[in-house]
Amino acid sequence: MDTIKKHEAKWYAAYTNSRAEKKVFAELQQQGIETYLPLQKKLKQWSDRRKWVEEPLLRCYIFVKIDMTDYYRVLNTRGVVRYITFEGKAVPIPENQIDVLRRVVATEADVEVSSEKFDPGDRVKVVSGPLLGLEGEMVNYRGSRRVMVRFDQLGQHLLVSINAGFLEAIK
Repeated sequence: MDTIKKHEAKWYAAYTNSRAEKKVFAELQQQGIETYLPLQKKLKQWSDRRKWVEEPLLRCYIFVKIDMTDYYRVLNTRGVVRYITFEGKAVPIPENQIDVLRRVVATEADVEVSSEKFDPGDRVKVVSGPLLGLEGEMVNYRGSRRVMVRFDQLGQHLLVSINAGFLEAIK
């Protein structure tokens, strides 16, 4: 809490109740709090039909850009469980990581979220295409070559399939 300066708004990740992300998002927006909920379109199969639905990319997480004046207002919102913390303090998420999430979601790339630990691999940078400038780690995952972007504060990784021609090794 004391890591948030009174008038300096930063991004924070809040943990929500299961399947409450969209409701929390709507409630926080109604309160005038800058909020980001990355959504991904998925084709769902039921016994009688198939339908495209928007699901949260990171289950049970929502991002808020707040300063100290809104800290407790977010916590007191129905469906919010807690902030993601380290040593008892809310952990700010760098603006560039929120930008990466926005760019990845906007491209509608094939994205998979994983909290598995991977062995370090080749560092790569996207040099062409809609994710230009994105840096990550090349991994083989389930037989597919993907670029992994780590979000250490969340303990989450995004795995994105990117054409190898768009990549170059970082030395």
